Amino acid sequence: MSNTAIKVENLSKIYRLGEIGTGSIGQDVDRWFKTKILGKEDPFLKIGESNDRSTKGMSDFVYSLQDINFEINQGDAVGIIGRNGAGKSTLLKILSRVTTPTTGKINIKGRVASLLEVGTGFHPELTGRENIYLNGAILGMRKREIDRKLDEIIDFSGVERYIDTPVKRYSSGMYVRLAFAVAAHLESEILIVDEVLAVGDAEFQKKCLGKMGEVSKGEGRTVLFVSHNMGAVKQLCNKGIMLKNGEISLMSEIPIVLQKYFGENRDSQICYVEGVVKNISVYVQAEDIHIELEYNSNKFLDIPNLGFVFKNSLGEILFGHNLKMADDKNSLCNMNNGIISAKIIQPRLVSGTYSLSIWFGDSVTNYFEGIDVLSLVINNNASLGRNLGSYYPKVEYINVHK
Repeated sequence: MSNTAIKVENLSKIYRLGEIGTGSIGQDVDRWFKTKILGKEDPFLKIGESNDRSTKGMSDFVYSLQDINFEINQGDAVGIIGRNGAGKSTLLKILSRVTTPTTGKINIKGRVASLLEVGTGFHPELTGRENIYLNGAILGMRKREIDRKLDEIIDFSGVERYIDTPVKRYSSGMYVRLAFAVAAHLESEILIVDEVLAVGDAEFQKKCLGKMGEVSKGEGRTVLFVSHNMGAVKQLCNKGIMLKNGEISLMSEIPIVLQKYFGENRDSQICYVEGVVKNISVYVQAEDIHIELEYNSNKFLDIPNLGFVFKNSLGEILFGHNLKMADDKNSLCNMNNGIISAKIIQPRLVSGTYSLSIWFGDSVTNYFEGIDVLSLVINNNASLGRNLGSYYPKVEYINVHK
C-alpha cells in the first residue's frame, strides 16, 4: 500500500493582473470551450510570465505557480520556504481547496485541516464553541467525536473565558489561538499551517511548534509548514521545499534546503555561522513588538549586537535600529550565550504583513545577517493601526545571560 499522503503533478496557477476572468466574455468562452469541451491546454497559459515581482513584465498574465511536481509521504513534516511572493501561500490554498489550480492534478490521502489567514474557516457570528463543532463537521466528524476533543481544544487555546462569545469579538491573537487548537486537535491526517502563527506571542508560538512536532512524530500525521522563521522550520521539519518565482527550486532534506536558501540567495542570507544563533522570533504583546534572538557560542562575544529593519508588503523600508543606537548602554556587555531582545514601543503600523531583516554579531564577526527572514502580521484594533509617517518608534534592548 502506498505511503504517499500528497501527490502533486504539473500544477500551475495563473492570474490576470487587475482582472477577474480573462477580461472579456469572448476570451472566457474561448477558454471554457478549449479546456472543458475539447480538453486542450488553457490558451492563455502561453502568454503567462514567471512571477518575479522585482521586474516589470510585458504581459498581464502571471504564473503564481508553474509546473509544480512533488510527493509527500505520510508522517513527513515539510517546511515550505521562499521569499515574499514566491507562491508559498498560493500552494497551501490550493492544497486546502480554498482555490483551484489552473492546470495540474492533486491527489490527497486523508482529511486536511488548515490554518491559513486569520479568521479562515470561522463564522464571525458564531461563538468559539460553535465554530469548533462547525470545523469538526466540515472534516466529517460526528458530534460525539468532537465532544471528546472539546475540553482539550479549549484548554490548549487558552480562551476558555470567551469560548461562548462570538469570534468577531476576538482579537487576532485569540483567533489564531483557537484556530490552531481546532486544526491541531481535530482528527485530520494532514495539517497545513501558513505563517499566520506570527500573530501569536512567543510563548504560544513555542507551544504550537511543540504540538506540530507531536502530531508529526508522535501521531504520524503529515504537516506542511510555511514560515520565514528558519529556526522554527529547522526545529520542526525533516523535509523542505524551496520556491522561487512560482517554481520549485529544490526539494530535499531540510538542512540541504536551508543551506541552499542561505547560500544561493545572498539577498536573503549574507552570513550564517552554524550553531551560534539558536532561534529568532517576533511577536506582538500589548501594543509593543518584541524581537528575541537566542545565541550560544563556545567563546565570549565582544559586545553582541542585534540590529533589524522593518519593511512593508511592498518591500519599502519603514525603520531600522540596533543595540548600539539605544539610549541605555547597559546591554552592551561581553557574553557567550543568552537572549538579546528588542522591544519596539507602540509602533504606528497599519494592518498588514511586514518582513524583518535581522543582523547579529559582535565587533569582530557577523554571526547572522539576513533579509526578509521573519514576518509579522498586524491586525489592528487599537493604536497599532496608525500610519507610521515621520514617526520613529522608541526601542529598548535587554541582553540576558542564559
